[in-house]
Amino acid sequence: MTPEPGQSPIDPNKIAYVYMQMADHIAERIAKGELRPGARLPGERDLAVEYGVAHLTARRATRELRERGLVVTLPAKGTFVAYPAEPDGPADSEGGQ
Repeated sequence: MTPEPGQSPIDPNKIAYVYMQMADHIAERIAKGELRPGARLPGERDLAVEYGVAHLTARRATRELRERGLVVTLPAKGTFVAYPAEPDGPADSEGGQ
């Protein structure tokens, strides 16, 4: 569901921040499995071109995804789709009884 060249899922007329629309679209791609855990996202400048937004908007969208726990950023490496958190085991939920 990557935007077609010249098309962007961003609607400038929608009453929502552009960075939030972008983050929501990427989050949807993660939820659908288009972007799998461990997959590297394009750089912020490449994302900006892909979505037709300013690179600082792409940076803010990436930060929003980090705050949601959907991606992790490693300095000098890139931004990657996060692996799902492991659920607590039964011993933890029973208080170790």
